[in-house]
Amino acid sequence: MSQNTSTDFPGTNLAQSGSEHASTGSGTAAGTATALAQEYGQKISEAASQAKEFVADKVTVVGDKFKELQNADFAEITENAKDYARKNPGQAILISAAAGLLVGLIIRGRR
Repeated sequence: MSQNTSTDFPGTNLAQSGSEHASTGSGTAAGTATALAQEYGQKISEAASQAKEFVADKVTVVGDKFKELQNADFAEITENAKDYARKNPGQAILISAAAGLLVGLIIRGRR
């Protein structure tokens, strides 16, 4: 009595009996590995392309913000920060704590 085994991988459907597995197992395994490598390689390539586009967009936004800050009046920025802190004290404390933590990590990392 032969026993059927089924192994499902994304994009493939393999169903082999025990005797077939013994005679053609290495060829099927190589074909399955190649198919999986191609499928996942394409998915990884698409994800990398999307990540590249996302990072490029964010770099553009950050660059624009730096340009705005170069031309900004620091007295006005300071006044806006004070107004924000008066209106949202809880958020101001959390933002300050996060900024302090980041600065501390950067300074600590340089030692």
